Amino acid sequence: MRVDYEVLAKSIAALTEGETDAVALMATVTCEVHHADDRFDWTGFYRVTAPDLLKIGPYQGGHGCLVIPFSRGVCGAAARTGAVQLVPDVEAFDGHIACASSTRSELVLPVRNGAGEIIAVFDIDSNQPDAFTDQDAGALADILKSVFAHV
Repeated sequence: MRVDYEVLAKSIAALTEGETDAVALMATVTCEVHHADDRFDWTGFYRVTAPDLLKIGPYQGGHGCLVIPFSRGVCGAAARTGAVQLVPDVEAFDGHIACASSTRSELVLPVRNGAGEIIAVFDIDSNQPDAFTDQDAGALADILKSVFAHV
């Protein structure tokens, strides 16, 4: 099943309307996105909890890494640079952290609050190679921007 981003965006907007707690929003977004597409094997947030440090937040799927410094991995790169990381082959990504040996491709988006500060990254892993597209990245970036604008 492939995600219908228009339906997903409307569903998330309805579920999160009026909510300003970042963790509650992260939990809801994670659940909705994770179950929207068969390509998504691990879906979740890594929150900025200290300078240059991410800690695991709400997620669905197997265990994730508990702590990721900005200097390591795909999630660290997204947090460090503020840019979307669309990785078709994690084995080819220099410094990839293998939290799950089954992961073949990854999409990580920086999450900004209303003031424009990076508060987290949103990480989706797939057991399929080259699972993610620019359309996925763009649609999810729009959803995240809308949801976290009031945090």
